Amino acid sequence: MVDVTVVGSGPTGLMLASELRLQGVDVVVLDREAEPTSLVRALGLHARSIEIMDQRGLLERFLALGTQHRVGGFFGGLGKEWPRRLDTAHGYVLGIFQTVTERLLTEHARELGVEFRRGCEVVGLSQDDEGVTAELADGSRLRSRYLVGCDGGRSTVRKLLGIGFPGEPSRVETLIGEMELDVDQETLAAVTAEVRKTEKRFGAMPLGDGTYRVVVPAKGVSADRAVPPTLEDFKERLTAFGGTDFGVHSPRSLSRFGDTTRLADSYRVGRALLAGDAAHIHPPTGGQGLNLGVQDAFNLGWKLAAAVNGWAPEGLLDTYETERRPVAAAVLDNTRAQMELMSTEPGAMAVRRLLSELAEFENVNTYLIEKITAIAIRYDVGEGHELLGRRLRDVELKRGHLYGLMRQGRGLLLDRTGGALSVDGWADRVDHVVDVSEELDVPAVLLRPDGHVVWVGEDQAELRALMPKWFGAPAD
Repeated sequence: MVDVTVVGSGPTGLMLASELRLQGVDVVVLDREAEPTSLVRALGLHARSIEIMDQRGLLERFLALGTQHRVGGFFGGLGKEWPRRLDTAHGYVLGIFQTVTERLLTEHARELGVEFRRGCEVVGLSQDDEGVTAELADGSRLRSRYLVGCDGGRSTVRKLLGIGFPGEPSRVETLIGEMELDVDQETLAAVTAEVRKTEKRFGAMPLGDGTYRVVVPAKGVSADRAVPPTLEDFKERLTAFGGTDFGVHSPRSLSRFGDTTRLADSYRVGRALLAGDAAHIHPPTGGQGLNLGVQDAFNLGWKLAAAVNGWAPEGLLDTYETERRPVAAAVLDNTRAQMELMSTEPGAMAVRRLLSELAEFENVNTYLIEKITAIAIRYDVGEGHELLGRRLRDVELKRGHLYGLMRQGRGLLLDRTGGALSVDGWADRVDHVVDVSEELDVPAVLLRPDGHVVWVGEDQAELRALMPKWFGAPAD
């Protein structure tokens, strides 16, 4: 029996598997596809996901292959300036194709010892008090103590668990494809700029190999989105909006996506859980999907590892759903709002003009970007200091940077009292760092492995009373 089976090798599954292995958990990743996809879906990482990569020592790999952008406009394409002050040491968007992100995360997972089994389709599930059995399409079975479905919006795991997935079906649909163009750059830029004055779901972005990612509104909503559009469909729609089809040819991939918005009724049934698109789907406005899934995995990983390793306090694993499901619900709401703002109906365009005026105020612009980048997230960990529940940014210390001390996925007590505090009894799970930072004005903070603050203070008795809530019973 393995410890955890992760179904799906996209960014969510890869991050989760790595987080589990970091804690010594035995992990097998299953994927129905024999090879990774070459289709470019997501285009970048937002601030909180960038912080995650930094916290695990991966950021340099990503920065080497990505491009930093400090450009606004991510909320509904309003086109405002990047906010001047965000609660992060990484105030930028990292442009990097999902295919590259998956390759880097796969390398990280393999370095940690994650086992991959490709071409393995899950067709059945059963579970008892001791574990979960996955039945595979080839007739074999895989037994594990826990199983997590990270297998996308059409999740087989979610369906097999019987978890409801309520929401709204697509009202609009967008064609997306990778193909070559036969048009000069001046014409491409001019046409795109003119069309995007009113229709934001239009454009052609170079992918760096002579191929472009082409996006254009579909004529209607297809009966079966699994049936791909044709090159002629693209030509017709490009011409309808821009007066030219840009000479598109030699397609590498052709697909479509809608604005379906759904949220799973539950993230857990017994020893089986959901993460990423298996638990929530929404339009890609604001580029939040990949980031939301990676952050799901970062929240779940240390909690599930604690359960496997036997020190998880009662209810810890349940906090995964109570913390992350409301975050997903908020993302669904903001993508609904953005889709309305991108409508070409007169009423929607009037609202867009009004919000664009409001976004000229720095506080409004910051508020909207904090939603997109997940900086605004604050988990309910109890009443008290304003830092409680928030993720602490990468503050500078005398001995370096905070995230550089959190590579191993352990909790951390940042002690600015000079060493008056102690984590005795939990030293196998929590690091004690005695240091100072000009960016903090509190005596000490206790961080979970995912970087969220769960205690602020200087009283040792108070700290010791809180430790079991997040880090279990003290070691003998």
